[in-house]
Amino acid sequence: MAPPLVIWDDRMMEYDLGGQHPLHPLRLELTWKLARGLGVLDGVELHSPRPADDPTLCTVHTPAYVAAVREASIHGGPTRLIGHGLGTDDNPVFENMHDLAALIAGGSVEAALAIANGRTDRAINLAGGLHHAMPDHASGFCIYNDAALAITAMLDAGVKKIAYVDVDVHHGDGVHAAFYNDPRVLTVSLHESPHTLWPGTGYPGEYGRGPAAGTAVNIPVPAGASDAVWLRAFHAVVPGIVTAFRPEVLVTQHGADTHREDPLADLLVTVDGQLTVHRALRALAEKAAGGRWLALGGGGYALVRVVPRSWTHLLATVLDRDLDPRTPVPADWTADAVSARPAISPPIDMTDGAPEGATYEPWDGSPDLPGDRWISEVRRLVYPLHGLDPHDPRD
Repeated sequence: MAPPLVIWDDRMMEYDLGGQHPLHPLRLELTWKLARGLGVLDGVELHSPRPADDPTLCTVHTPAYVAAVREASIHGGPTRLIGHGLGTDDNPVFENMHDLAALIAGGSVEAALAIANGRTDRAINLAGGLHHAMPDHASGFCIYNDAALAITAMLDAGVKKIAYVDVDVHHGDGVHAAFYNDPRVLTVSLHESPHTLWPGTGYPGEYGRGPAAGTAVNIPVPAGASDAVWLRAFHAVVPGIVTAFRPEVLVTQHGADTHREDPLADLLVTVDGQLTVHRALRALAEKAAGGRWLALGGGGYALVRVVPRSWTHLLATVLDRDLDPRTPVPADWTADAVSARPAISPPIDMTDGAPEGATYEPWDGSPDLPGDRWISEVRRLVYPLHGLDPHDPRD
């Protein structure tokens, strides 16, 4: 089998919402520099994709929306109100927006088809994971929903069942909505409670409709959740439900905004906790999906101290080049980080202090920690629909 397919084109960093917008391309620039500096990409050929064409984009998005994105892209967009969620503070228009968003989407689609057609078992697109975009409007910094487009492309290529696991701090609402009525796709989102964080969706009771009942799984965790709470929720639901679904491919979204330093959310997860989940999802792909795994980036707004380390660990995980968390960051990377953001003290190594791995107590059915009631509610609603015992911690 061919080595993992790593999607990248430097033009993806031109997907730049401008000014002080949180989704800044520096997070990608520093990630690739760190991965290269640590040897993660030694000998790895990066694949530059083609932009997704209109017929591909319109498998998820409406033609009117694609046309609006293209119109808004000309010279940064017209001054009149565009609609479709474009031209807002969250989703400002910028020159070549359509082409750049289509390039990112094309990367995820090409990666997905490489897996579906048997050319590789694993692929990764760090610029992807733009999971909030809806069929007819931009949302949450996301123009085209590359994750939904990738899943749709695999379905159209003959893949019968796909599981999508989203560990971004925000509910993966765009992917959830795209497949809410489709029993072929299991969407699982682990996110901060919609009581306290945008977009205000992703309750356990939103679990799919009709023949797709049970194939939308939402696991909220409370604001202030630490590694112990977040990992407990992940392991109490995700491996069991994905394994029971028996997907042919696992697609994962790895937003790094669960971190305790992220400015847009309220969780207290560490880089070590995120690494623990990266590796857990790799193991789950091997166990439940025959090793077929597409990993995507996502959110993450601590541009210097968090995203580069978390996603370098993710690249290493996909490539089976695991890094010791005690590994120091290279001096030249530190210099680049200080030059880019002089006011931010860069990290000194690849851990937040738990190099042996973040720890948690497995859920045993008792409501001992914040968030346990959500675990029990998710399992009560969804597990029986997959033939699982909601009360048995072994399931």
